[in-house]
Amino acid sequence: MKPIIVIEHLEPKLWPWCKIEYASISKLVQKSNLWFTNIKSDLFLKGLGKCYKKSVRDLNLENVCVLDPDARNSLTPAAAKKFNYFIIGGILGDYPPRNRTKNELTKFILGAETRNLGRGQLSTDNAVFVLKKILDGFYLSNLKFQDGAVIKINKVESIELPYYYPLINGKPRMSKKLVDYLKKKRTF
Repeated sequence: MKPIIVIEHLEPKLWPWCKIEYASISKLVQKSNLWFTNIKSDLFLKGLGKCYKKSVRDLNLENVCVLDPDARNSLTPAAAKKFNYFIIGGILGDYPPRNRTKNELTKFILGAETRNLGRGQLSTDNAVFVLKKILDGFYLSNLKFQDGAVIKINKVESIELPYYYPLINGKPRMSKKLVDYLKKKRTF
């Protein structure tokens, strides 16, 4: 049985960037192995994965790993094999980080183990990308990362993103839809 990847939505609403990241996640993994929890309305998410109004905190799952950037140990392919569920917080990361995963998830899911996906703060879809690589047998030490990314808006303006990005062919992994959205967005 393939493990279930659970995205616990922790934002007050389903922001446009959430929709972009969640659609990206659905393309990365099988929809049958993807759950979205703490979802008030599943109209957009219908077809991307299974949706629950309940929080993952209330589902009483067993053999759970919360992927928490604050966790002491990194996830390895060997350790990943023992878990039935991987929980990732659907959170817009603050910079500097405020430990939201630990404060909103980890401490409430009794019996869960925690692991990190490296030293940096990943976007939700990049966390799933890295998790998938580990599930496929890759070690974090085999993956290349970059701190931060810059999106050029025009000749003068750019957006600096302070997150941690896996590199694909030397470039930060980022959804084209997200880049287009950020270029069109007028306020931050």
